[in-house]
Amino acid sequence: MAFGKRRRLLLTAGGALTLGAIIYVIAAGSHTSSNSKEIAFSDFLRLIETGAVAEVAVADQAIEATLGNGAHVLTVPPSGYVAANPTFVPDLVRRQVRVSVRHQAERGPYSISTLLLAAALLGVVGFALYRVTSGRIPSLENRTRVAEHNSSPITFADVAGVDEAKDEVKEIIDFLREPEKFAAIGGRIPKGVLLVGPPGTGKTLLARSMAGEAGVPFLLASGADFVEMYAGVGASRVRRLFRDAGRHKSCIIFIDELDAVGRRRGGNSLSHEEREQTLNQLLVELDGFATRPGIVVVAATNRPDILDPALLRPGRFDRQVTVGCPDLKGREAILAVHCKKVALDQAAELRSIARGTPGFSGADLANLVNEAALIAARGGRSTVTNADLEAARDKVLMGVERRSLAMSETERVNCAYHEAGHALVAALVPHADPLHKVTIIPRGRALGVTMQLPEADRHTHTKDYLQAQIAILMGGRVAEELFMNHMTSGASNDIERATDIAQKMVCELGMSPLGPMAFRHGDEERPFTLSEDSARRVDAEVREIVMRGYTVAHDLLGTYRQAARALAQELLEVESLDGAEILAILQANGAPSETAPVRA
Repeated sequence: MAFGKRRRLLLTAGGALTLGAIIYVIAAGSHTSSNSKEIAFSDFLRLIETGAVAEVAVADQAIEATLGNGAHVLTVPPSGYVAANPTFVPDLVRRQVRVSVRHQAERGPYSISTLLLAAALLGVVGFALYRVTSGRIPSLENRTRVAEHNSSPITFADVAGVDEAKDEVKEIIDFLREPEKFAAIGGRIPKGVLLVGPPGTGKTLLARSMAGEAGVPFLLASGADFVEMYAGVGASRVRRLFRDAGRHKSCIIFIDELDAVGRRRGGNSLSHEEREQTLNQLLVELDGFATRPGIVVVAATNRPDILDPALLRPGRFDRQVTVGCPDLKGREAILAVHCKKVALDQAAELRSIARGTPGFSGADLANLVNEAALIAARGGRSTVTNADLEAARDKVLMGVERRSLAMSETERVNCAYHEAGHALVAALVPHADPLHKVTIIPRGRALGVTMQLPEADRHTHTKDYLQAQIAILMGGRVAEELFMNHMTSGASNDIERATDIAQKMVCELGMSPLGPMAFRHGDEERPFTLSEDSARRVDAEVREIVMRGYTVAHDLLGTYRQAARALAQELLEVESLDGAEILAILQANGAPSETAPVRA
């Protein structure tokens, strides 16, 4: 008998015996005296006097009597009564009453229902123990999704915005199509490809398109599928996954969210031990003694920094492919792919929508197109227009309009001047992004929104740009002070964001007189501690940067008070203004047509 099977049988038998002993003790504590009626001791003595008692069983603290008619009664004598009355038992014998003595540990026969219930409970728990210890829990074979190539029409034509990533995996597709071509020159295809990128950038779609282009089966599993509370189950599922893949001549195994099982090893808890055992089995399958030339493992993660180094060495995941957020050209291509599924108006300008969605992932753009289709359907239109796409973009960026939110007139006026302060500073301060829209209609969690859109994708930010952002954020608070003569809690998020930008400038980006030094780290394993003097200097520099932005906003709003007042009054009337309308109002009320100089 194998050791594993013997161990399961021993565990099952031990559990069943333990449970049986517990049931015996519980059942033994319940004497079958349900037919005995408990009476007072004085009534028991009167029954003896009348000769109604036929048999008496004396226990340590109780007396059970059987009457002449077969009934049973139970009574408890006073403490020490039998010992203090030595003639009690002889008197019973003279009356021809049968007397027996029973120890308290002795029990009468158990009822059939009690024994049947105990046996049934013992059987159920024993069967459950056997099922658990024999490993009969849902296996990975039921969790692995297999998509054959003929039922998965996704190809590279369905994937847009990740041209560099597609170029990286093309040779893997060529190998799966013609492995002899690479074997003839002694080339070895990478065993594993790790797709790295933010959520929603199309990592899973790219992996499916690889299988569709190569015409091979696609086995999909999630890293969470390998995580279990039972020891050894995760490793068993890994073996089963690769065993299933070995039935195909060539295929692609895709493991989504690899970080769920591939975290860096370390820790003392049982959960860590089980995860490490699963990870070790995955490492063996990726680069063990068995060679599987036709199997390519593709995995995806958005946390490559926490993966175990053994996963990333050559021979396992040989190649890392970055799947990032698309650029302007990529966003336009992605919009074109998703707009094929909706009735799009011919006058729609996808490039303008793509320019106004910097930082959007493929999933965000798909959601935008779907929101535009819903807006068009609610409006009774048969096609999706450019206005629908812009409304969907504003909804995704700024939140849903909450016209039902009742605001008092004082709050509306305060909100109008607050947003006018943001808008004027954004229009006049140098190095800022162009204004797109200002509204005092509540959207999402904000009572008003001032939105800017960059002219092109930004991959780095200059010091001037960050300082301009702080000044724009301070514009709302300054406008409240100048025009409303009070401060409100509406600027809390602006202050928080401005302080965060200033802290990053000082502590991470080296944009302060303290020099190019990092004063904090994001690594949890290596916490960075500041000295008291350094912390005081950092706080002083952060405050200096924020107050400089406050001063810039105060100077601009103080100089062009009439323009800010006119903009706020227009917002109170129409509630929403676009960028061109804002600039026209400002210029008509004395603001310059170009950005104003900023005092250092």
